Amino acid sequence: MTKNIYKASDRGHTDHGWLNTWHSFSFAGYYDPDKTSFGKLRVLNDDTVAPGKGFGMHPHDNMEIITIPLSGALEHKDNIGNSGVIKAGEIQVMSAGSGIYHSEFNHSKEEEVSLLQIWVIPDRRDVEPRYDQIAYDKLKTLNNLYQVISPEKSDEGSWIYQKSWFSLGEMEKEKTISYSIKKKDNGIYLFVIEGRVETGNVILEKRDAIGITKTEEIEIRSLDESKILLIEVPMT
Repeated sequence: MTKNIYKASDRGHTDHGWLNTWHSFSFAGYYDPDKTSFGKLRVLNDDTVAPGKGFGMHPHDNMEIITIPLSGALEHKDNIGNSGVIKAGEIQVMSAGSGIYHSEFNHSKEEEVSLLQIWVIPDRRDVEPRYDQIAYDKLKTLNNLYQVISPEKSDEGSWIYQKSWFSLGEMEKEKTISYSIKKKDNGIYLFVIEGRVETGNVILEKRDAIGITKTEEIEIRSLDESKILLIEVPMT
């Protein structure tokens, strides 16, 4: 087992006033040659957007873009006919493919919206752009990992063009769960949304992360009431 620890305090940080953002990997004006990606996981931004503010219409291509609101609500529009509001308890997926334009604004004029935006490099190029939005309440089970994204259209949750699986977990204190790799040689990126957990004899605090490779299974123990995101992703 190989482990790389990513402390929350070591992330890139920019405060634009309307946007307070933390970058787990090199992004925009933040560059760290040791943090350009974790395999096909290219971006994990931890964003807080001020009331009524947001990202104006802008383009993407050949990227799988996953948005997970943590609190508040986000208003989406794109050039392929989709519009709506996504809130905590839901996940948004865009396959940018051959090209898509979209905007994301805080739906509220009074409250901030907090979200994770994640980019995964796809396993094919120039697909037809697509948009998906799901609620995961029916998938949720306490003290267990529940899958919210996979490569398969018929599987639980949404899907992306990559052999990658996303799971969320909400754990009471002093609970242990395990995760087994679904595709040989994939890596595991574990991100602590809230709380404190231990895995591989490493203690992770809120917004800390660990990248694990060369293993088939890990165990995660909650030291406090915790919420985690686990991403299994190809390394090459």
